[in-house]
Amino acid sequence: MTGEDDLQAFIDDRLDATGRAAVEAYLAVHPEIRERVATERRQLTALRGQLAAKFAEPIPARLRIANIRASRRGHWTGWMRSAAAALVIFGAGAAGGWFANGLAPASAPAAPTTSIAQGATAAFRTFVVEVAHPVEVSVAQEAHLLQWLGKRLGRPLAAPDLSRFGYRLMGGRLLPAGSAAAAQLMYDDASGQRLTVYVRAASGTETAFRFQQEGDAATFAWIDQGFGFAVTAIAGRDELLPIAEAVYRGFEGKS
Repeated sequence: MTGEDDLQAFIDDRLDATGRAAVEAYLAVHPEIRERVATERRQLTALRGQLAAKFAEPIPARLRIANIRASRRGHWTGWMRSAAAALVIFGAGAAGGWFANGLAPASAPAAPTTSIAQGATAAFRTFVVEVAHPVEVSVAQEAHLLQWLGKRLGRPLAAPDLSRFGYRLMGGRLLPAGSAAAAQLMYDDASGQRLTVYVRAASGTETAFRFQQEGDAATFAWIDQGFGFAVTAIAGRDELLPIAEAVYRGFEGKS
């Protein structure tokens, strides 16, 4: 029996000859699924093309996630603790796009976080403009969506509550991420403005926050406990920062 996992492996080109032949036979008698698979393979090719470019910019490193946690375990508590962390991030960000502490060399490469930011931005631009199919599974099936995406990612997945910022969950989809998978959760507000949260496995447990502005799309990206996260929207740094902080706190400790 061919299932969703087999179809996704076929799309990602991860099947052996026997498995590929079985899926091709299944698609031959299911034209509606064959068309969906063909569309997703085209999207995969497009995303890989967009992710091919590499950034090679130097990193003025000043703040790490580990230090945020250490400060939170110190004298700051509750609201003051979170507010202070946000102020530190904002102050460091005024000098540039990268945040890390002085333990990281200023010239150290940051390819993992850069790749996450690029992947999130490319996926945002691909799907945020969709009218009929902005998400693969809608919020009406939220429990199924999160269970499915969590299984593919290999970690429990929860949809951050962004209602205090005016955003509500629309649903989400599975995306290719090299030989692995990524998840995209999409939100919108009352005006139709959309925001995405992107999650995928990533190497490293301590890395810098990254702010990337690509045209009108802004992204905050970071790596924590073996997973990369990114928040993307048509917004400025100041507007997106508290939302990224909320998403970070929402995922903290859920790996």
